[in-house]
Amino acid sequence: MFDPVIAPSGTLLGLLQRGRGDGTLHALAAPRAEALAALNHCVLHDPRQDWQVENRSLYYARLYLDLHGGLGEIEAHLFGVEDHLDTEESRTGLALAVLGHLAAYGREDALALLRRYAATGTNWSWALDELALRDDDSGLRALAAPILARFPATPEGDAELAAAVRDAFEPRPWRLWADDRREAIGSRVRAAGEQGSFDRWQRQLRPTGPRPGWSVRAVFEWAQEGLERGSALHVPAARCLTAVAGPDDRPLIVEAARGGPDGARCAALHYLAEARDPVVLDLIEAAAADDSRVVAEAAVAAFERMCGDEAVDRARGWVHRPDPLGVSAAGVLACRGDARDAPLVLGALREAVRSDGPDAQALHALVDGAGRLGVACAAPVLRHIYRETASSHLRGRTARALAATDPSFPNGFAVECLWDCEETTREIAALHAETGDVRVAERLRRLAADPAEEDEVQTAVRSRIGPDLPKV
Repeated sequence: MFDPVIAPSGTLLGLLQRGRGDGTLHALAAPRAEALAALNHCVLHDPRQDWQVENRSLYYARLYLDLHGGLGEIEAHLFGVEDHLDTEESRTGLALAVLGHLAAYGREDALALLRRYAATGTNWSWALDELALRDDDSGLRALAAPILARFPATPEGDAELAAAVRDAFEPRPWRLWADDRREAIGSRVRAAGEQGSFDRWQRQLRPTGPRPGWSVRAVFEWAQEGLERGSALHVPAARCLTAVAGPDDRPLIVEAARGGPDGARCAALHYLAEARDPVVLDLIEAAAADDSRVVAEAAVAAFERMCGDEAVDRARGWVHRPDPLGVSAAGVLACRGDARDAPLVLGALREAVRSDGPDAQALHALVDGAGRLGVACAAPVLRHIYRETASSHLRGRTARALAATDPSFPNGFAVECLWDCEETTREIAALHAETGDVRVAERLRRLAADPAEEDEVQTAVRSRIGPDLPKV
């Protein structure tokens, strides 16, 4: 998937792509055709940096409802010829998730599109998962024949079917089909389920990792072999060392951390960091400057996993380094430092925005730290990150930090956060938004009555709804 092109934050499209609450508010005030064009662009061209931690589907589905939007553009996107040329889930996943929410809200046209796509589309398994949560038994049973027809009655087809049953995110359709009396349906699905269980059992009988009786050297060899195969086994190898290493093995582990093969060195660094060995911080500092990128990155990762005063003290000395270890040190101070570290965290926050922009990965920890330490003078840069970041996940963390540092938050960003795409951000808003604003009172009541809203948000809403809430 290519990196999405994000429009400026001051435009309607840019607001909707970011999932900001102001996106919904501006869309409802804009000409309907313009708002629907921007909404369709977002749904058909997923704007998220990381779909695993960012939400958009409920946000866009609610806007379709508010705009009384049709689904013609989504239909053309799902059933066009490109569906057979570009089979990546990222092309259709967001559109299918939006249809799932619309179906839950009672849109029969969305339910019909999901059924049709599950029967004929490339990303059928995603559509089936959406239907598993929203469709009735009869609708799911009608899909059994077209979906099983995707798997030829050959050894290869049966193996693919067994994998599909085994790996299904939502098992409800397969369980229904297993009870089907038709031989070509019920018997075949039951056999596929049994084969999937047998495959899991066989994998358990053939472990490829460490076994009882392994030595420290054997663990190092396993870590090195994994690295040569392209698998980073540093952390699991460090856990294995915890199980097999004794006091007499410390010299061997320290030597490996100082100059062993890359895989062994990374595992040793992680092990010594977990054990809080007195020499590990010096070893991490040396490894962070190593020519091997794998070793340098492992050293930084090992440091970030450390806890204790000695790691925080060393971070205060490293925070000004112009390298990844310096960035990591700033994150450690943000997460585990105390009030004296507030100026260092603020300086790192400003530098990260200045050098890498409002989407820098380092900002996640620094934003949290500014809120945790109550750095009031960080509010201007936090407001800049809130407006400009394309990551709704980072924006939510920024909103939490603003709630702790910015006195204007309840009357400002907290109001628009009630319409944000992230449930955690809506929860923060529900706890802090000033209820004297008539829009807040109305929105809180709507969130409280929406069956699609998350429990945590509704709990926060109920804590604010009372006899003093203005009538709307």
